[in-house]
Amino acid sequence: MELHIVIEGKKDLGGQLYRQLSDSIRSGRLADGQQLPPSRLLAEQLGLSRKTVSNVYTRLTQERLVLGQVGKGSFVSAPAEAKPRRQLAINLASAAIVAKWDSMHTPLRAPFPEERSRYEFVGGCVTPALFPIDEWRRCMLHGLRQDVKGSGMYRQAEGIAELRAAIAHHAAFARGVVCTANNVVVTNGAQQALDLLGRVLLEPGCVVAVEEPGYPAARMLFASQGARVVGIGIDQEGMLVEQIPQGTRLIYTTPAHQFPLGMQMSVARREALLARALAIGAIIIEDDYDSEFRYDGRPTDSLQSMDRHGVVAFVGSFSKVMLPELRLGYAVLPEAILNAALTVKHLNDWHTATASQHALAKFIADGYLSRHIRRCGATYATRRERLQTLFADVLSPWFELVPASAGFHLAALCKKPLDLDLLLRLARRADVGLHPLSNFYASTPPRAGLFLGYGGIETLDIEIALLRVRDILLQME
Repeated sequence: MELHIVIEGKKDLGGQLYRQLSDSIRSGRLADGQQLPPSRLLAEQLGLSRKTVSNVYTRLTQERLVLGQVGKGSFVSAPAEAKPRRQLAINLASAAIVAKWDSMHTPLRAPFPEERSRYEFVGGCVTPALFPIDEWRRCMLHGLRQDVKGSGMYRQAEGIAELRAAIAHHAAFARGVVCTANNVVVTNGAQQALDLLGRVLLEPGCVVAVEEPGYPAARMLFASQGARVVGIGIDQEGMLVEQIPQGTRLIYTTPAHQFPLGMQMSVARREALLARALAIGAIIIEDDYDSEFRYDGRPTDSLQSMDRHGVVAFVGSFSKVMLPELRLGYAVLPEAILNAALTVKHLNDWHTATASQHALAKFIADGYLSRHIRRCGATYATRRERLQTLFADVLSPWFELVPASAGFHLAALCKKPLDLDLLLRLARRADVGLHPLSNFYASTPPRAGLFLGYGGIETLDIEIALLRVRDILLQME
């Protein structure tokens, strides 16, 4: 890789080189400790004499901007005050659009490391120590070998055949999804699947029905695509279907484990939802984000398996059962929208990285995924039980848990008026990260309570954290 230096004409060659290197070091464009090319190599690249380059290096060394190490080379020695060049302000024609994005509240966005607490009840996080890293390493090496043996060309937008077949079998086995590999599209996480569906089905002004409370990232995504997002209330049986307005194009729901409250949609409500979608010509997105983890009660059929008319798009993710960093998800799409979605996927990013696709296909086929889910399920069950015990005991004067039989988060509703903002601030000072249910409401007054993710907190830490919360609540009274 060549150092970016531009030499113009035939005059002041050394001066041009000196000024560009000096400016690059002082501005921070060249990082402290970065090695510069040997003088002979840089001279050849720029068409200069080696003496000219050596003289510039000597001058920079004298100014302590470059440090020469015998036998190793010349290295940048950036001054402490080195700062990147600031851009001048402009009258941006798209300023209003940029301001819209800047103003968006993104409560589920990953915090900076320094903002995390020692005991963090954030949702969607997993425990990396549970992940079978040795098995995944073998699968990734397999994936890299498959890439090297490949054609060196871009691949199909829908994903490699082996992974789509493995996903179809997994979804059928775990959730009763009715599909073949031809209906599966591999995506960069479930969020990309939602984006693809929105791009296919929505135009500015179209109506999208979402659960209220619900998943903020879905609601905000559809709104960013120009949709008019309508919040639909929920009760103990799930989404209140009768509230879905005429003209709705897209319905977003989490029937297996409502996000964030946690109840399961009843069979009668599922049948009503399917009938409503068919009547108004809407597509339902069934976001099945974490229902692989089930603890009690009988599992119900997926909404997609009950669909007889092709109105359900089933969206799944491996972020919750493996690692969020892998960004692997999928959508099982009805025939009516499949080809359009593949066009959008192709234009969006051509395809998901194939090495990780090959690795995941092997990870599933060799049984690693199912064993990992069972192992995590046992761990999460223990954490869930610990949470339930503590909320039924030391925290019972203030909170009541919403019953939930799947996933790895719980919702706790306030039993009496509380200054939740104060509780959250004091808990953060005590190194306990709590998150309010209000983050998931958009169009109705929020119910006071907490959202408690337990995928990323160790079992033994739960009691320590919640006893601190108990002590704070006692001090607040």
